[in-house]
Amino acid sequence: MKLRLDLRLSQKLIMTPQLQQAIKLLQLSRLELQQTLTQHLMENPLLEEVQADVEEGETTLGEDQESKEVKQTESVSETDESKSEGPDSPDEMGWDDYFDSERRAGDTEDPAAAQEEFPSYDQTVVKPTSLEDHLLWQLSLSGLSDTDKAIGRMIIGNLDEDGYLRTTLSDIAADAGVSESVAENVLKHVQTFDPAGVGARDLRECLLIQLGHLDRNPIGSVGKRSDGLRGSLVEAIVADHLKDLEKKHYGRIAKALGVTAEEVFKATHVIEGLEPKPGRPYFTANNYAVVPDVFVVKNEGEWVVLLNDEGLPRLRISPYYKQLMASQKDQSDATKAYMEEKLRGAQWIIRSIEQRNKTTIKVVQSIVKFQELFFEHGVEHLKPLVLKQVAEDIGMHESTISRVTANKYLYCPQGMYELKFFFNTGIQRSDQAEDMLSSVTVREMIRQMVAEEDAHHPLKDQEIVARLRSRNIMIARRTVAKYRSEVNIPSASQRKRFF
Repeated sequence: MKLRLDLRLSQKLIMTPQLQQAIKLLQLSRLELQQTLTQHLMENPLLEEVQADVEEGETTLGEDQESKEVKQTESVSETDESKSEGPDSPDEMGWDDYFDSERRAGDTEDPAAAQEEFPSYDQTVVKPTSLEDHLLWQLSLSGLSDTDKAIGRMIIGNLDEDGYLRTTLSDIAADAGVSESVAENVLKHVQTFDPAGVGARDLRECLLIQLGHLDRNPIGSVGKRSDGLRGSLVEAIVADHLKDLEKKHYGRIAKALGVTAEEVFKATHVIEGLEPKPGRPYFTANNYAVVPDVFVVKNEGEWVVLLNDEGLPRLRISPYYKQLMASQKDQSDATKAYMEEKLRGAQWIIRSIEQRNKTTIKVVQSIVKFQELFFEHGVEHLKPLVLKQVAEDIGMHESTISRVTANKYLYCPQGMYELKFFFNTGIQRSDQAEDMLSSVTVREMIRQMVAEEDAHHPLKDQEIVARLRSRNIMIARRTVAKYRSEVNIPSASQRKRFF
């Protein structure tokens, strides 16, 4: 075996930084894109946001004039430097004068207005009282000692958003340097606070705490046993038969407690009125309004896709720096290299945003073409669709379609939908084998069947299968169970009502 040199020719795809940037921008959501563009505006001095009152002759994002001006800037000869010289020219100002000035050449914004700072909307909104603040306020008014209050603050700090204590008392006692019995006594005191049930370690304890706040009369006398069982029938069910209650095995509960099924039904009424998540009224999630990336509207009988660029900064290359680069006087090599690098970065981000917009519109137009019946009539007419079909339609790779449809929303007359919503599998029909139904449409049919069923005799999965097959939809029982679970519909036994 000997060593030798071979010359081979091969093709390889190299991911340049510019290509990686374009791919990254393609899959960003609207909020992430806005943050990314703002970051580029801060880091690249050659990038500038076009103001709303920009003159018509100035360059904006996506115009061909931008690239022409950049090329002209790069090819300016030294003989033109004298034309730009003057008392207000950039090279005469100097860097110190430029950064000390309140306004740059080419700026359109009033500097006086920029100096005024107003509080943001978030700063003017009243903050709602949290569960922790509500409990700490009650703890401060309690008669506990300073040591017990410190333990109480640790307990309150370890409650989750539902009001449950998810940390063991042994850990809290170890951190506080006290015995577990002392921490248990403080916990019992916290469990007397409002809302009722707060500080419980599981659902059973939470419900029992709430029952302790209820009057014994008449609720405590419901179904009370004659053998002197401590507490009421409601407490007995919560303490020992929550699993059977969840599955609605009322007969088994009645037999175990020696009462009638009717008494169990009455006790169940009381349990249904309890709150399994006592911290729910104080939980405030930050719900942000979804802003669509594209609009689909009907204009003169045709569906039109409109890009929503409201709220996104419109970028251009700063006119001041274009003049500065054109002059090229008294600039060091390091300064020239820095500005050329930033110019290339500005050009790439502008082109990447333009390409992102074009690709998004092409993908949505293809979706509208495949799902036109949905936009006309609703979810019942949604067709099966996969990424490959759209990729072949517009001549792109499936991975590109996947990136475009990620974290983006569409608004149409039917409502607001994520682009991923339009891609789903199909269910075969017995009458028309070539015409398949969307799985989303079948799930909607199941939801409507359950909504219209008799609560005392709910539909079983096999009965739903029979009804779907009567509509020429071939589906298995396990598939019905899967779709039912996806739309959060419980089983027939859990949906059954006895009263």
